[in-house]
Amino acid sequence: MSAHKPRRYPPFGRAFWMLDIMEMWERLAYYGLRVVAPIYIMQADAKGGLRWSARRKGIIYAAWNYTQSLLPMFTGGYADRYGYKLTIFASIIIKVIGYVLMATQRNLPGFMLGTLTLAAGTAIFKPGIQGSLAQTLEGKNTSLGWSLFYALVNLGAWIGPYLAHYLKGIGWPAVFYGCAAIVSLNFGMLFTYRDPPSKAATEDGFVDVFVKTMRNLWDARLIVLILILAGFWMMMYQIWDLHPNFIVDWVDSRAVAEWLRWLPDAVRDRMIEKTARGVMVSQEQLLNLNAFLIMLGVAGVGQLVRNWRRLVCMQAGIVMAICGVLVAGLTTSGWVFLLGIVFFSLGEMLTGPKKNEYFGLIAPQGKKALYLGYVNIPVAIGAGTGALIAGWVYGNYGEKAVLALRYIAEKTPFGQAKQWSGDIAALQSTLGIARKEAAAKLCAMLDKTPQQVTELLWNTYDPWVVWLPFAAIGAAAGIGLFFYNRRAKHWADMNV
Repeated sequence: MSAHKPRRYPPFGRAFWMLDIMEMWERLAYYGLRVVAPIYIMQADAKGGLRWSARRKGIIYAAWNYTQSLLPMFTGGYADRYGYKLTIFASIIIKVIGYVLMATQRNLPGFMLGTLTLAAGTAIFKPGIQGSLAQTLEGKNTSLGWSLFYALVNLGAWIGPYLAHYLKGIGWPAVFYGCAAIVSLNFGMLFTYRDPPSKAATEDGFVDVFVKTMRNLWDARLIVLILILAGFWMMMYQIWDLHPNFIVDWVDSRAVAEWLRWLPDAVRDRMIEKTARGVMVSQEQLLNLNAFLIMLGVAGVGQLVRNWRRLVCMQAGIVMAICGVLVAGLTTSGWVFLLGIVFFSLGEMLTGPKKNEYFGLIAPQGKKALYLGYVNIPVAIGAGTGALIAGWVYGNYGEKAVLALRYIAEKTPFGQAKQWSGDIAALQSTLGIARKEAAAKLCAMLDKTPQQVTELLWNTYDPWVVWLPFAAIGAAAGIGLFFYNRRAKHWADMNV
């Protein structure tokens, strides 16, 4: 009797690892910016920031998300047709221009142009990288391959906030210029591997690719799946797009900062910051637990669930993510917030890689990048629409500066004498107090510390309610995916 042979997986080639590293550099730059951009754009007390309203931030993020995630519908087809390396090269140039514009423009049209340019570059980059990767993964190594890819992506996402924390100490422009320099490293990486053949038709012209992109999308089953996943991403993206402002406004991480005293000063200093409420862990480092956990755990989780049906795995991920959003959003405790990030991260590990794997497996030959471009459609619908909802909800019910103005108008003799109409948009003009001054003014009026005022506003106005609509939308997505999975068992081409 022959000895039992261990299971062997096809090896990963050089192209696989080089593509992973390129995505890591790109994500390092992107998440280094993305994690602090909400503060730069909106936070009322951010020195050197734009200090725009939550509504304006919502509009910027909606346009950013729609552009970044809808363009891959088309750029994926062109990556298959014209070659992955060519599209990646073009994307790097465009992204550098976007970062530079964001660094230099402080008016809405100019800054919006910068974000849309960066979004367009990202939209071209992602299908090129992911289409190349899909061509290198076959059979039994697909689950592990996508998990390893996701882990290296999150290595970049984990390093990015450390970089951003350091660069914003120099000045906000340094954040944007630093990200441009890092993404430029990928110019050199393009010479380190051979471009995998896409197996796509090479005789198609520019218009033909566009027509085929739209024709392939017109599958009722695919459209329903996209709409279901859009609900999940509507909830998911607010962890990254809304929570930075929520943390700065409400979360008390002084106890976490104190616990970090066991770290060397050089490391701890990169994680904490002095605020009016005391020494806190910076919001980017609190959120960075998400990337750290995924970097360490996603490959292992991917192996544990490698035999699960992809849709079942995504269902479990949605349930975990809902728990994370609620635990992290309904508290001011830094420790409880971090527990929520643990749940959220497990949900992302179960859903993110499997989403890419599923779309890659159901894609016909020669259409890998095209279908992996479709992956971004639910992100566009969810993240873009979610940004608009968050801009309205947070601007009215969650932002501390606005609630401080509201408290002055409703609860103090000074404000009551102004006879505020109840219109949030009229608060500043009615009171004659700017958003950036609101919290400090309320502290002076009540003779309370910033932490005491924060607790007062939290208990008076319940800003945690801003997370309930997103949790409800995520729950609806989970229910929808449950029924979709039951139907998919009867479709041979979707039952993977």
